[in-house]
Amino acid sequence: MITTDKSGPPTLQLRTLLLPTDFSGCGNFALPYAAAIARAAKAKVICIYVVEPIVPAVGYTGLAEPMAIADISEQLEDSAERELPQVMRCDELHGLDVEEVIAHGDAAAEIVRVASERNVDLIVISSHGRTGLGRMIFGSTAEAVVRHAGCPVLVVKPPPEEEDSQ
Repeated sequence: MITTDKSGPPTLQLRTLLLPTDFSGCGNFALPYAAAIARAAKAKVICIYVVEPIVPAVGYTGLAEPMAIADISEQLEDSAERELPQVMRCDELHGLDVEEVIAHGDAAAEIVRVASERNVDLIVISSHGRTGLGRMIFGSTAEAVVRHAGCPVLVVKPPPEEEDSQ
């Protein structure tokens, strides 16, 4: 939240940060940044994971017996319920006020929705560093969040050696 004092420039008050994760190595590059900012500002961290809908494959998939979409969705939900608490118990977040949220839907849209509903002051999100065809195929969640969020967004890029492995 930005406040204005008649005697000086506006100041940024950070009370709540939103930290999206997808549990990948790249997805967690933003974690130490969010933790450092939250610690300095004495802010709460909301860690969010979005379970995205499964789109059934058309044609030959290479699987002998395809799994039911409901089974895959349930496995993703179970995985999120196991992984998110592990992220929240990491050393960087130790001692901070941290809350976990699991949402369902399009990742960027859900991140923006939760940020708005929770009056988040800053979103700290990792970029996967994809370029070219990879970005065209997979899109950019971070870019969509930057475009649609009603609050500031800090995008943390992976180191160059990680970008090359994408």
